[in-house]
Amino acid sequence: MKTIQKAGIVAFMLSMALGLQAQDNPKVGGAPMSTQKNIVENAVNSPIHTTLVVPVKAADLVSTLQGEGPFTVFAPVNEAFEALPEGTVPTLLKPENKKQLQAVLTYHVIPGKLDASQLLKAIKKGDGQATYTTVQGAKLTFTKKGKNLMVSDQKGNTAQVTIANVFQSNGVIHVIDTVLLP
Repeated sequence: MKTIQKAGIVAFMLSMALGLQAQDNPKVGGAPMSTQKNIVENAVNSPIHTTLVVPVKAADLVSTLQGEGPFTVFAPVNEAFEALPEGTVPTLLKPENKKQLQAVLTYHVIPGKLDASQLLKAIKKGDGQATYTTVQGAKLTFTKKGKNLMVSDQKGNTAQVTIANVFQSNGVIHVIDTVLLP
């Protein structure tokens, strides 16, 4: 009987922990993000990522980002795409530019699941910066500016993580305010 009670207590504690994790997941653009959904399923529900979803579909990356992962995605908001030079997004969406579009999008993805605390620990260990290789093959550099987590591309563009640790069933999304370029 004691074993059954202990198992019941453990099950209850586990369900509470899982419930708290789901409640603690931040909303993105006012939309709830579910830890039970994958990266694509949550992204399509985010009103601040509608521009990102279109290129992901055009680049045939939906099935990849719905895959097992885990992935760490740095997801630029709509305004980040609007800040690119005029015509950039329509040009990238042309079928003949599919490989370039895939390169830009996969530059925002790091294999594995890296939450903000792991990135900050790596920055501290790296004397103020940490570098990770993206799925695209180039590197992103992470720093801390005040209390903000920053990510820089190889061209010198720097994005701020505006919403960290949006956990998914197959990884984690960090919302950023700038499109990064390989």
